[in-house]
Amino acid sequence: MAAQKGRRRFGSVRKLPSGQFQARYLGPDGIQRTAPNTFATRPKAEKWLTVKESEVIKGEWTAPEAAEITVAVYGRRWIEHRKLAPTTRERYEDLFRLYVEPHLGKLALGAVYPATIRSWRAALLDGGCTEPQAVKAYTMLRAIFMTAVRDDEILPKNPCRVRGFDTYHTPERPTATVDQVHALADAMPARFKALIIVAAFSGLRWGELAALRRSDVDLDAKTVRVHRKLAALRTGMAFGPPKTKAGVRTVALPGAAAAALRAHLKAGFVPDDVESLIFTGEKGALLRSGNFLRATRWAEATKAAGLGDGFHFHDLRHTGNTLAAASGASTRELMNRLGQSSMRAALGYQHAVAERDREIADAMDKRIRRAGTRKKSRKS
Repeated sequence: MAAQKGRRRFGSVRKLPSGQFQARYLGPDGIQRTAPNTFATRPKAEKWLTVKESEVIKGEWTAPEAAEITVAVYGRRWIEHRKLAPTTRERYEDLFRLYVEPHLGKLALGAVYPATIRSWRAALLDGGCTEPQAVKAYTMLRAIFMTAVRDDEILPKNPCRVRGFDTYHTPERPTATVDQVHALADAMPARFKALIIVAAFSGLRWGELAALRRSDVDLDAKTVRVHRKLAALRTGMAFGPPKTKAGVRTVALPGAAAAALRAHLKAGFVPDDVESLIFTGEKGALLRSGNFLRATRWAEATKAAGLGDGFHFHDLRHTGNTLAAASGASTRELMNRLGQSSMRAALGYQHAVAERDREIADAMDKRIRRAGTRKKSRKS
């Protein structure tokens, strides 16, 4: 229905006793909205209404008061209400407390723009924050704003849309050879030898290994069932489910890992109860990474095994996964074995194997050329 002559189709403008003009309109939420300020002339008030009408038509309108919620209030509430694993929750709380709230906490959500994000990231890096931590903080903040845009619909756009801020260069981690794995195991105290072998050849994570019980191990089938992990929280050690559904899996063990487990059980390091943990510290205590590193003299042991400085326990996982990729495991099979819900990690191992295959082919080519040169020399 066409608007009556002299009446606006969207909103209304009235002259106040002060001589200023006030603009009002009915928002999509059914609430009567008034412009935050008055206008000197009627055309200026009508122009403001035209802008608001355009926002409504384009689906870009947001309730003004919603966008005024501060980053600190909304971010803390987001972390509190989000369904997260305990370790992830603590990590998000730390990232928010250390890197987001001090810089952006007092700003209203609607006052944060891409330029604000660029300045924030620069301030983090200038202040000594490492690039990996800056990327993690940015990725979390982007998820927070995405909820504000998509779920709560209080912002029209996500300000965290700066290209390149969600990635960083990760130096390639070392991968132990089979001989180095055995050498490292031999350098360990007796109760930790099997832990090294199983970690390297199964690809299980530290927390998954620390949570394994007798009931999770089937030596006849040479498998281990992974359905929980042990994590160190601020409140203490806690068992919980894997981070994702993909983490719940059954992993087949190579014979060497199964043999190491069998010897470990026979050595008396594990009580007979089916609920007994397979790997524990001294006196049956829960495995803690700090205590493990001290008890094994990790730095000395890795050096003795020819692994050099900076080799981490988690690097053992790369050995088993690289061996699996080299043995012809498909991307889906690698994902199942790794307990990964995305292809990224699996493709990384396959890429590493493909690069090594190229090196092998190039080395073969050199040998072929040398053989051809020798054959020509003999003929001449």
